This record gives sequence, structure tokens and C-alpha cells, in this order.
Amino acid sequence: MKLTGCVGIREGFRFQYQNLVGEGRVTEEALQALQPAMEQAVKAVRAIRSEGFSKAHLSKDGTPEHVYFPRQAYLAEGNPNDEASVKRLEELGASWKDSVDAAVFIGIGGSYLGDKVIFDLAAKPYWNQLPKKERNGYPQIYFAGNNVDGVALQGLMRQLTLQAQHVKHPLHIQLVPISKSGTTMEPLTSFAALLNYMKAHPEWFTIDVTAVTGLDPKESLLFRLAQENNWPAYSIPEGIGGRFCILSNPGLLMCAALGYDIRALLEGAREMSELCLATEGAENPALLNAALKYLAAEKLGADIEVLMGYGDTLQCLGAWYVQLLAESLGKRMDRNGKTAFYGRTPVVAVGTTDMHSMTQQHQDGKRNKVIQFLEVEKPAETIVVDNPFPKEKAFALYAGKEMNVLLQAALKANETALTEDGRLNARYVLPELAPRYIGQLLMFLMYSIAYEGELADVDAYDQPGVEAYKRIMKAELAKG
Repeated sequence: MKLTGCVGIREGFRFQYQNLVGEGRVTEEALQALQPAMEQAVKAVRAIRSEGFSKAHLSKDGTPEHVYFPRQAYLAEGNPNDEASVKRLEELGASWKDSVDAAVFIGIGGSYLGDKVIFDLAAKPYWNQLPKKERNGYPQIYFAGNNVDGVALQGLMRQLTLQAQHVKHPLHIQLVPISKSGTTMEPLTSFAALLNYMKAHPEWFTIDVTAVTGLDPKESLLFRLAQENNWPAYSIPEGIGGRFCILSNPGLLMCAALGYDIRALLEGAREMSELCLATEGAENPALLNAALKYLAAEKLGADIEVLMGYGDTLQCLGAWYVQLLAESLGKRMDRNGKTAFYGRTPVVAVGTTDMHSMTQQHQDGKRNKVIQFLEVEKPAETIVVDNPFPKEKAFALYAGKEMNVLLQAALKANETALTEDGRLNARYVLPELAPRYIGQLLMFLMYSIAYEGELADVDAYDQPGVEAYKRIMKAELAKG
């Protein structure tokens, strides 16, 4: 296995891993010993792509359940996305442009985090405060249903009401409830409260509903309501778990609402998928990422994983990855029914913000962490720092420099300090925050999780721990 320290897509995403390998880190000998298991992981994930099933993965009723996350990148009939579904989304976005004042996306878990990632990466800063012309006619975007928080929900109602009173005409609101079953507590209760409130105030609101759910009226309350009320409904595709759904209807609908290039996003995801499916060993970035993380945990006790994006817009991407890692790999049992207690604790950090807090722990705390930096080389915009006080030396240090240069210098300093102390770290690099590169990154992270599930022999697609608390909570609520 030839290690070069960097692997990725030419003129696209790169994984720089040199600070994970070497003396005191993951050794080449350990990687070489793991190679047979890595080859088996590649075969297993190829089989998932071609056959749609993962070893020992069962649905709640105990029958084999499809795993279709790799198919999201390919437009084909029978896949989570096809030409007709993408065209329908594009038409939806065009119909909302200039006609919808605000869209409220109502979901939790992957149904919220995926949308929030797309919003943060696609929308201009302070999107909702911009004039409609600056938003190219697309609606304001709000979120609800990601917690049972009446205070926050009342605040959203108040905000939208004040807007309607200010413009002196009813706002056209799109409510977008997202839930496969249509009965998830957080989005269901928020949707009910918003719908009732807005219906009670026709002087302030006109309402449409667009449901995103399972398309079986026997299984999904939300779909049955959509049929009864003539709401358009978009599927949460079969075989796509919530934490993987950012590249299918739940996430792509947010793209449509913002005028974001869905096809370019999926093109990037497809490029990464092709690379991962076609290559093995050190040429496969997601496989190598999974193997290094697996060995760091098993051999070096690195049971905490930090994703530190440099820039405010990358924070929610870290939160999305926290769910992806935690739900997929945090497992009590392996696929043979043996106790494993596998998984790492994922943590979100933001550079440079958390260099003034969490970096102290990263640099001097227990040696049980892998720090992953996420860098965007070319920002959408930048500012040159000027010196309003020429006599002050503190300002002179930064004067004449672009803020992005300062951001990159901070990342490099953090990386170098960790490396010099033998701390495990790696860097994910995007040329810019263009849809194609975002698609590459998202699919890279999904494949990394899939490969590690194979290496650890755990089911990366179920979530029995989540189901445990849901059963208890529903029983308690049923008591009245």
C-alpha cells in the first residue's frame, strides 16, 4: 500500500492524512495488516451499491431492509433520484420564486440537519434580512420542529406576524413538514401549532403545505393528510435513513427553495462514489479515512473525533456529521450478536472560534482525539483588513491582509502545533463551496462511515438505541 499523504479528486476534494500516519500514530504496518479487511470492506460496499442490501441489516419488523444511500448520486428510474424527480424539484423551486414569502422547514435529525447544511452553504449570510431582489426572488427560510421548544416556536410565530403587519398584507407561507412516518413528536407538534396559528389569522397569512414523507397512507399519517388536503407530497425514499437523506428529496427540496444547483451537487456526489467504488487501498479516500480512524481508535485509544470547519458556515456541516457518525457507528452489538460497544464520540468545533476554547483540550488534554480540519481554499467573498489607528501596532500586524489569509494562517498554526506534539490530525480540503465540491464531501463522509461499519462489523444503518428511548417515551405519554 503506497501512502502519499494526500488523496482525492483532481481539481476537487482532497484528504490530507500525513499527520495520521507514522511513529506514534497509525503505522504503515498496522495498515498493511488491515488490508485484507479493507479489501473485504470494498467488496461489501460494492455489493450494497449493486444489490441494495447490507449484511444483517433488518427493518423494525425483522425483514431485510434496503440500503440505497450510494444510489442517491445516480439519476435512474428506481433510484432515490431520477430525471423526473429532479425536474419536479426544479419546477417547485421556480414556482416558489417570487411567489412565496417564507418557507418553514419542519423536521428533526437528518430531516433538519441536512436542510440546515444546505441552507448554510447555499444561502448568502443574513439571508432572511436581505431584500427579495438580493435573494433572486427566493423565499426566506425558517426552521421548526427540531426540538420541543414552545418558546422558540412562539418566537417564530411572532417574527412572521410582525413581518405581515409591517408589509400590511398576508404573507404567503409554505409549511414543509418532514417525517417518514408523519408521527415524529417534534415536527408533528410544531406543524400542528404553526398550521393552527396561521389558519386562525388569515389577515396575516396565506398557507400552503408541501409534505415530505413516506408515500404509503397506511404507514404515514402525513401522506394521508396530504391526500385528504390536496397537498403536494415528496417521498422520503425507501432505503434511505434520515442521516443519509441530504442527497434525496428531504435535502434537495431545500436546494430547490434556494435555487441551488441540484444537478451539480449530485454530479459531485457521483464523482466521489465512482472513485470509491472503482479503487482500493490508499487510492480510495473514504476507505483510507475509515481505516485510519478505525486503527486510531482500536490501537491508540482515539475514541473522540473532532470535525473542525474553518468558517462559520461549516458549523452545521459538523453537526450533521455528528449524527451520521454517532447513529451509524455507536453500536452495542456487532453483526454476529456479540457485545462490541463500538464507536467514537463526535464533536463539532469551528475555527477560529474554538481555538480560544476547545483547542486547549485538543493540545494539552488526553491523547484520545483525532482532529479533522475542514478548509475551503477560495471563499465566496473576502475582506481586506485596514488599520483605522496607524499608530497602534496591534492593528498593523493584520493591516493589508485578507481575512481568508488570516483564517488559513490560524488553521495552519493549529495543525502545526498539534502535529509537533504528536497529536492525530488530518485535513479535508475543498477548492470552494461550490455545489459539485459539496457533493463530493458529503458522499466521501457517507462512504467513510459505510467502510468503517464493515471494518468494525457493525450495522451502520440501524439505530436501536434511538428506538429504545422512543418506546419508553411513547409509553409514558400514553399514560396521559
